[in-house]
Amino acid sequence: MGDDADRRYPWLVPEPARSRREEYSEATRQALVDSARHLFAERGWSRTSTEEICRATRVTKGALYHHFEGKQSLFEAVLDAAEIDVQKRVYDAYIGEVDPWQGALRALDVFLDECADTDYGRVVFVEGPVALGWPRWHECEKKYGYRLTEALLQSLVDAGLVEKVPMDATTTVAFGMLGHVGLALAEAPDDDRPRLKREFRDVMTRFLEGLRPAAGAEATVRRLRRRK
Repeated sequence: MGDDADRRYPWLVPEPARSRREEYSEATRQALVDSARHLFAERGWSRTSTEEICRATRVTKGALYHHFEGKQSLFEAVLDAAEIDVQKRVYDAYIGEVDPWQGALRALDVFLDECADTDYGRVVFVEGPVALGWPRWHECEKKYGYRLTEALLQSLVDAGLVEKVPMDATTTVAFGMLGHVGLALAEAPDDDRPRLKREFRDVMTRFLEGLRPAAGAEATVRRLRRRK
């Protein structure tokens, strides 16, 4: 990813030490975010009240409003936390493989698994646009998913595994596909998700294969044929 990964991905930078008071305050804030995430995913943004969140967290409404301006502010914190967690998992999956191509496929697998998770998929792709409105939600998604998608594609180009392509256009197409995949998995019945994950992985892999240099694509076809 390059030496500027810490700057581009702030979740990789260690946090400074906190006092006990700061730790308690952060623990309360995190508890509110965790409770709200579960309720937003289970009941939806519109049907979840701040009173329910406070009861689930066992804190007063004053504690909630000490940390957040209101329900929408809390939802944005929930979305941020969910995205930071998942983007880190995707990033770790990528760098965990020596081969960048296999790393990209592994990162895709992790993304699909996370989208099929009830909390993440519903909070980000189903409730997000409702709670924040389309412009703000799209801005948040570009902050996380778009940037990481662009970085992964650029790393494949730099490694010579993908042709030099118009990066903005390619990232926009890939990012749009991933967003629709995330929504489809989040809304799908539980029994359908394993099949959909396999089908979406196949389609997204074919998309990436289409960006490969001709020699690399032909080698991949030969490998697939040998497996049959």
